[in-house]
Amino acid sequence: MIKSIFTIAWRSMIRNKTFSAINILGLALGMAASLFIFLWIRDEMSIGRQYKNSSTLYRIMEREFTAGKVIADEDTPGILADELKRQFPEVIHAAGFTWPEGHVLTAGEKIIRQVGRYAGPDWFSMYSINLLEGTPAKALNTPSAIAISRKVADSYFGNAQQAIGKSIRFDNNMDYQVTAVFENVPANDPEQYDFLLSWDEFLRRNNWAKDWTNGGPQTRIQLSPAADVKQFEAKLKDFLKGRNTDFSSSFHIELFLQPETKAYLYSGFKNGYADGGRIESVRLLAIVAAFLLLIAGINFTNLATARSVKRAREVGVRKAIGAARSSLVRQFMGEAFLLTLIALVIAITLVIAFLPAFNHLTGKQLTLSPDQPQVWMMLAGLLVVTGILAGSYPAFFLSSLNPVRVLKGALRFGAGAVFFRRGLVVFQFIMSMLLITGTLIVYKQLHYIQTKNIGYDRENLVSIPGQGELSKKYSTFSHELLQIPGVRAVTHAALNPLQNGNTTESVTWPGKDPNDVISFNQTGVWYDFARVLKVDIIQGRDFSPAFADSNNFLINQTAAARIGYKDPVGKPLTIWGKPGRIIGVVKDFHFNSLHDPITPMIIRLDGEYSFDNILVRTEPGKTKEALAGIEALCRSMNPGFPFSYSFIDEGYRLQYKSETIVGTLATVFACLAIFIACLGLFGLAAFTAEQRTKEIGVRKVLGASVTSIVGLLSKDFLKLVIIAIVLATPVAWWVMHEWLQSFSYQAKISWWIFAAAGLLAMIIALITVSFQSIRAALTSPSKSLKTE
Repeated sequence: MIKSIFTIAWRSMIRNKTFSAINILGLALGMAASLFIFLWIRDEMSIGRQYKNSSTLYRIMEREFTAGKVIADEDTPGILADELKRQFPEVIHAAGFTWPEGHVLTAGEKIIRQVGRYAGPDWFSMYSINLLEGTPAKALNTPSAIAISRKVADSYFGNAQQAIGKSIRFDNNMDYQVTAVFENVPANDPEQYDFLLSWDEFLRRNNWAKDWTNGGPQTRIQLSPAADVKQFEAKLKDFLKGRNTDFSSSFHIELFLQPETKAYLYSGFKNGYADGGRIESVRLLAIVAAFLLLIAGINFTNLATARSVKRAREVGVRKAIGAARSSLVRQFMGEAFLLTLIALVIAITLVIAFLPAFNHLTGKQLTLSPDQPQVWMMLAGLLVVTGILAGSYPAFFLSSLNPVRVLKGALRFGAGAVFFRRGLVVFQFIMSMLLITGTLIVYKQLHYIQTKNIGYDRENLVSIPGQGELSKKYSTFSHELLQIPGVRAVTHAALNPLQNGNTTESVTWPGKDPNDVISFNQTGVWYDFARVLKVDIIQGRDFSPAFADSNNFLINQTAAARIGYKDPVGKPLTIWGKPGRIIGVVKDFHFNSLHDPITPMIIRLDGEYSFDNILVRTEPGKTKEALAGIEALCRSMNPGFPFSYSFIDEGYRLQYKSETIVGTLATVFACLAIFIACLGLFGLAAFTAEQRTKEIGVRKVLGASVTSIVGLLSKDFLKLVIIAIVLATPVAWWVMHEWLQSFSYQAKISWWIFAAAGLLAMIIALITVSFQSIRAALTSPSKSLKTE
């Protein structure tokens, strides 16, 4: 039986090579795109779930209630982890964890800048990171301990075993002993690090982290499997009450849990509660994958229907000699599954061939390995779902034909069947329109981000780590920098202007309500900061060596409005109990991504030797020349540190890497969807032309021109596309409007985007249909009128 089904299916496919090739191509492209998306989604969903204890791991989050607003973040007091472990028996492990920082590690002749963090002593007991050498309990249990990755161990000592017990010099001023070597952090893990230092060392270096009123590090815990999570969270909620002395009637902080398995995907918060994040991109591309499979299945259905006239007599004869409808259904479903199987093989080949390019685009290391059960399940699911989706309608439709009417040559398709097929085309183009408009709006937003005036000039701005002798001899270094051709101006700052996440509520001024707690961003800078960044000072002046500015401040417009001074210049302001005066107001500039609104900011004059970034403004067109001179100067003045730098404009673009990748993927898959939809439209055009062959011949005999016949055959399809445009436009507007809400600053959704998308869809449809229409119109009338 099965052999007979596939034999007939193979013969039918060979007889109709063109239509079979189009069917297979459409299905293969749809399945290949879906496979790519599945691999990407699987990788995204796996982040946070790769640990043995992932189901019991949680991040402690803060929900801050202040000034009528609720803000959620993961910045917690540095002493929270140890206190939670002491106070709650449900907490079996707890560890603090910090942000990534670049530091220079030296061992022997090797001097390399590596990325490191601080972590609590329970870190390796909580997270099932493979230790090549050392034990979880002792890896970070002393202030002098350092745990390094396999990569670092291989680079400095040859292998993991030889690294244990060896000394590594940190930033050329402190020695640590290697107590553990861990496997390299997977490339898909968003929390990358090459080494870890102990929590005791972090607290020693950062005394502020011992204060309950300060936040900064993250706190991770592992609960007992028997713990009641809801009850624990209820006890945790007011844990800081009585410990944080800043609490008032208008300000307090509640603690809550975020499961480690959700931390990556659900990183967005609105009004203090989870609201989107990377999960939105996962959902978007999952919908795109479903659209592609649907469009490919519809394409198959339309093409199969277009050939149904040719198969009708076959069905009639088989029914007349006693074939049951069930056997016909099996036959046509078998044909669908054969085509789908061939398409799947081609799809797998395409994925294997283009996976390196896809990995390069997405920055991932995806694999399609046959030894993974999920892969086989996915491929089997694709085969079954696509086969059923593509073959069901043709199978049940053809098997339902009346043999008497068919053999009399009276086969006609009713209004219901015609409406169904046209509805499928409309549905295809609705999905295509959604993808086209979505892609255009994503790229408009990305263009808006890249070209928006963020309040300072990020072009030709270079950041150099302020390390070693560069910090100790800054005056000499900055003077020498200004002598280098191509260097226009120099300053230093505590933070990179793209990463200013330091906030404080310890700000007061005369007339301030003592119960009104306001969070201010703050950063320390040196002279010429405004000039180097090209930040506009709209009132007052910049910091100057001619004045005693050590306790004076610059504030941004948002801070001036929040403080409430009508004329802020010269007015008093106190931060951390240290009084000073406002000497100037700078125009608002963005110091975080455009996902976040500009917040009040205080800029203070920092000590000459207390900074992390040297900012250099270069002459346009002379950056390469300037960098060569800067490198030579750094190597001569700071031989214990490798020369490194970063461009602020590149860092700015990297902030939106995720959106750029999703936008590029959407573009590629939108083009595929349009192409596959056009195959379906081609099938319906072929079907229509075949049905109206005799009519076309009569019209040509009566003098109709090729142009009029092409117009006659094309207008019906253009009507379908116009209907799709009308239906898709409001849906596309709503979907993209919701997507843009994740940005505090948004590009305008212009009417021309929908007009352009609609016009593009009409042009593509017209080109597709015209090919078949012109072919039918050019057919000789004598040949057309012989068709019965």
